[in-house]
Amino acid sequence: MIGFAMCGSYCTHAQALRELEKLKNSGMSLLPIISNNVSCTDTRFGKADALKKRLFDICGREPIDSIKEAEPLGPKIELEALLICPCTGNTLAKLASGITDTSVTMAAKAHLRSNRPLIIALATNDAMSANLGNLGKLLNRKNVYFVPMLQDDPVSKPHSLVADFSLLRETFDEAMRGRQYRKLFI
Repeated sequence: MIGFAMCGSYCTHAQALRELEKLKNSGMSLLPIISNNVSCTDTRFGKADALKKRLFDICGREPIDSIKEAEPLGPKIELEALLICPCTGNTLAKLASGITDTSVTMAAKAHLRSNRPLIIALATNDAMSANLGNLGKLLNRKNVYFVPMLQDDPVSKPHSLVADFSLLRETFDEAMRGRQYRKLFI
């Protein structure tokens, strides 16, 4: 089973769901995980309940949305890999600092205890400013892999990086071999 965690980069949820459907259609068994903010925040990009229903429709499982439900991932519920797609700058900072205060960060902590791949599809406006050090820390961490990323709007958002979600599967395949997919920056 593969864990698929989503954080609150709401403008990228449609892309993430398309990639999730591709993974499901390729035969993967998927366990959805969502942060509390994703679980209960309605935005101009969609309603929280509609997203949870869509995740259930794709994965056939209710999404995990609490720290308590995420804690057994790793020691009791073994995942082959965990994808965080999208991963916000806030979650990136927490992962780099060992902070476990959301269902997604708990899932990542529990999963990494088992020495299996954690694949991050970053989507944040501060990747090349406040979060650059955190990105560097995680690039050097064992079993952590990144979906290749690019500046989505270098003029208006010069510090922003967003993963090329279409490379999620290739990154996953390389991570399962213990390798970072290259090119890392597009």
